[in-house]
Amino acid sequence: MSNITVKIGIGFALLWCIVKYGFFLVDPFAKIQPMVMLNILFLLCSIAIGLYLVKRNATEETNALYDIKNAMRAGFPYVILVSAFMYFFYSQINPDYTKHLIQEKEYEMKKRLDDPELLAEFKKSDPKFELKTKDEIFEEMRQSPENALTPGFTTTVSLLSMLLLCTLYSILVTVVYRRIVFR
Repeated sequence: MSNITVKIGIGFALLWCIVKYGFFLVDPFAKIQPMVMLNILFLLCSIAIGLYLVKRNATEETNALYDIKNAMRAGFPYVILVSAFMYFFYSQINPDYTKHLIQEKEYEMKKRLDDPELLAEFKKSDPKFELKTKDEIFEEMRQSPENALTPGFTTTVSLLSMLLLCTLYSILVTVVYRRIVFR
């Protein structure tokens, strides 16, 4: 019976991957926030639906830890498949998206550094930049987005945050089901 939870997780993960790819086909440089929100919603739905189906078809009473485990059985396949797809997507399918984001960040940095008032405030706020020129500051600041926007780093952060969210959702859904739905 617990295989249904894994199938639900895989199904929602594949659905998210299809939607993500569809968004890419429509606009390769679209904002990422709608897909992040959809990812969070699909993770919650996979956990909630998977646990609901297990609890509805259960023949014996279970404890909360067993329910959390069943909820995570739907969430973990989702997390693994979506993370793997994200790495593949940003490294193979749409590597230009990362370059586009880096260019946007560099443009914003240059714009801020070109403003004399903002440059003076920036130098005051960080002592290591106090004696550096505008170009030296830009080169040093430019390294941060390049390192933070690599496909590997993005995938790692996404994997860790989705695992944490999966754990929290599993606990939350279990509590709601045990206290309200399956009373």
